[in-house]
Amino acid sequence: MTRPRWFIELLKKSFASRFLLAKLTRVPGFKQIIDSLLFKDDMIFYLPNKEAIETSATKSIQIGKTIPQQEDIIIPTQIIDKFIEEAEHLFIMNFCLCRESTQCEDYSSKLGCLFMGDAVLQIDPSYGKLASKNEAKEHIKRCLEAGLIQLIGRNKLDKQWLDVKPGHKLLTVCNCCECCCLWKMLPDLDIKISRNFTKMPGLNVKIDDKCIGCEDCTQGICFVNAIELHGGKAEINEDICRACGRCISICKQEAIQMIIQDTDFINESIRRISSAVDVN
Repeated sequence: MTRPRWFIELLKKSFASRFLLAKLTRVPGFKQIIDSLLFKDDMIFYLPNKEAIETSATKSIQIGKTIPQQEDIIIPTQIIDKFIEEAEHLFIMNFCLCRESTQCEDYSSKLGCLFMGDAVLQIDPSYGKLASKNEAKEHIKRCLEAGLIQLIGRNKLDKQWLDVKPGHKLLTVCNCCECCCLWKMLPDLDIKISRNFTKMPGLNVKIDDKCIGCEDCTQGICFVNAIELHGGKAEINEDICRACGRCISICKQEAIQMIIQDTDFINESIRRISSAVDVN
């Protein structure tokens, strides 16, 4: 049985309390309860935006000592396409709960999540529609063109608010902006929980000596507040950074680069996601 509409409206009204919820995960006793209810078995990867990858490629994106040609750069969002091809059932949400809750003015609230797997058959049909593979890919394309950042993986929060099961049969692709539930919650979450929401393995973001300390990348660009100015230069906290690439796109000095430390980062991400979620 799906959640009634009044439950969704209640979630919207209580959305601001997510920061308090995050802080409670650092309180002994509350941590175990909240983790069990909302985060257990989660595995979410933040995907770098296409613009950041392509920008870094033109600035000699680093893979050890090998500099790939532009045509050889693999866009991480191809991971989404792979799972779309494998999934028997796909569901496109016709609204974004987060953007509707915050009355977002920068991005459309109609660009909702894409869900995959058998569990989507239990989603209330008034929330969106079952989609074909082509429709799913077109939806992701629209979200990319709008400037949204994708997250992909297993997310217990979605299982809970949608009231579907089992959790390992629900794959989430969230199209996120700064209004979204996990952004900016992460620094307040208990460290063991926040590590479930991570950058792709083998990716890092670095700032080089071209940085002039203009502060553009520190002005609300990083969703998780991973960039700060120290000694007149921007510095990235790698423990917080999720390598989404927004800072790369904004830097006029071309001082920020995406570093690929493992050329197998695409396949490794797919392996990890597949171990947590079954979309077949």
